[in-house]
Amino acid sequence: MNEFFKAVINAEFGYSVLRVTTPILFATLGALISDKAGVMNIALEGIMLVSALAGVVFSAWTGSAGMGLLAAIAAGALVGLALAYCALNLKTDIILSGVAINLMASGGTVFLLYLVAGDKGISSSLHSKILPKLDIPGLSAIPGLGTIFSGQNVLTYVAFLSVIAIAIFLYRTPMGLRIRAVGENPNAADSVGISVKRTRYLAIVLSGVLAGMGGAYMSMGYVSWFSKNMTAGRGFIALAAEAMGGATPLGSVLTSLLFGFFDALSNTLQLLKIPSEFVNMIPYAATVVGLVTYTIRKTSRERALLARGVSAEAAKGKGA
Repeated sequence: MNEFFKAVINAEFGYSVLRVTTPILFATLGALISDKAGVMNIALEGIMLVSALAGVVFSAWTGSAGMGLLAAIAAGALVGLALAYCALNLKTDIILSGVAINLMASGGTVFLLYLVAGDKGISSSLHSKILPKLDIPGLSAIPGLGTIFSGQNVLTYVAFLSVIAIAIFLYRTPMGLRIRAVGENPNAADSVGISVKRTRYLAIVLSGVLAGMGGAYMSMGYVSWFSKNMTAGRGFIALAAEAMGGATPLGSVLTSLLFGFFDALSNTLQLLKIPSEFVNMIPYAATVVGLVTYTIRKTSRERALLARGVSAEAAKGKGA
């Protein structure tokens, strides 16, 4: 037990939490934007995989990490656009379309990697680039805090700054108001001249862009290569984090950090000679427990509100 606390209560573990939270947070913010528009982007997992591959391939071809990042973002946007076209123009079920994209991305990325580089499952022959880490002046000299918050990958800082940017976008801009209006009542939004289809297109593409940044981080920051199914369910964990966070920017970042904590914990426990099966189960078990807790709390609140409504109606009837 002493070894456990020593492994967890230290600055290096805090650094690891932020590091592994980054891709989950990007995907969670992507889920948030699409959810606000009234659509569920279940294709986050597939988008992250496609973007992770695009980042590695284009950074290797161009010799530039920046070009790899742009390619990953573009790939995420294109997959999001494809999902939006299928759901909004072809009227397919968006859940089924998202599942199809995930399945195609799982096998398709491996196939494309083989076509491009001849590699099977991992991009060992591609000399891809890595996005840089940033040392924050002044902060890096502070014991503890400097170890946790300084020296992170550039996309880690972008992810947490994106929380603020998206909060401003959703609650302080006309377009954010349109997205929320479409999500809350599309018929009412349409009646005042807001294009529901165009707004949802934008939300899904933005969702793809954010997930694409998470995918780029996986292959150009978290590690320096692409491997088969390297996202390991983070897209689905993000959907759970967004739901548990109450579809708010603040709630999303807090729940992303929670899942990041358990992900980092699973990595740390591997060093303590705990059975790998138990260690690998931790992030997903935490997701299930979190969703069950969220559902119970939500159901209790709904029942309480219903009971208050019934009581109010009864009191009104007696008064009459």
